[in-house]
Amino acid sequence: QVQLVESGGGLVQPGGSLRLSCAASGLTFSIYTMSWYRQAPGKERELVATITRTSTNYADSVKGRFTISSDNAKNTVYLQMNSLTPEETAVYYCNANYAPLSINYWGQGTQVTVSS
Repeated sequence: QVQLVESGGGLVQPGGSLRLSCAASGLTFSIYTMSWYRQAPGKERELVATITRTSTNYADSVKGRFTISSDNAKNTVYLQMNSLTPEETAVYYCNANYAPLSINYWGQGTQVTVSS
């Protein structure tokens, strides 16, 4: 059974930082494209960052402030978020995708609230 379990969300002041973690189990972690998405209230889910074995990609809005990384030994992907703004308050979701077989898994999400 595949599980993606996010952690690290919480309340942070504007300008602050958080590091999210996503622990994966039940899949061959190294072959999946791992991504972080977020969904703010009343808005569509949007892609934040993606990591593969060879590259990382970011939404324009987070470039230079967010960093995605992974630890294959721990089957875990991270999202370091710096200089957070209130507009980035959202539920952050971890995603695992294996395109050749159209396989897609989601975590349950972790709430990030940026507020003073």
